Amino acid sequence: MLSMDTETRATPRATASPSAVLIYTDGACSGNPGPGGWGALLQYGPHAKNLSGFAPRTTNNRMEMLAAIRALETLNRPCRVVINTDSTYVKNGITQWLPGWKARGWRKSDGKPVLNVELWQRLDAVCLKHEVEWRWVRGHAGDPGNEAADQLAREAIESGRVGALAPDPAG
Repeated sequence: MLSMDTETRATPRATASPSAVLIYTDGACSGNPGPGGWGALLQYGPHAKNLSGFAPRTTNNRMEMLAAIRALETLNRPCRVVINTDSTYVKNGITQWLPGWKARGWRKSDGKPVLNVELWQRLDAVCLKHEVEWRWVRGHAGDPGNEAADQLAREAIESGRVGALAPDPAG
């Protein structure tokens, strides 16, 4: 298993073993806060699935988190999962900061409440159902999976703006 700090630039299917579900996630906002979208690309062997969602007024961090949450919630049984995200907020939050937040009653080290706590709790809960490896990828650097997730997120914003995509209630 690769380190969680692994930066992946290979093609999506080349970065995980066939026994893992490979997920690329991304969030986007037009203004921050503003209309937002999230996108996720899931791959397992020859199977692929695209997911996306929209929120009329949100933040980029919420969209990054929702992409991971919705992708993991889509899995109908416990799986080995490799999630590729360009969000250091999501990756560091779930792999480094979460234990301290929980120990302090969902407060940061400065005593202030954790932002987006309901999404962190939801992400934490869904991760417990799977064996999840988190990888950071550089955004907008030509990684095919990241580029696909980014396109899904941006298309979700446009679809939501014209009423073709209903708002995600968690957005």
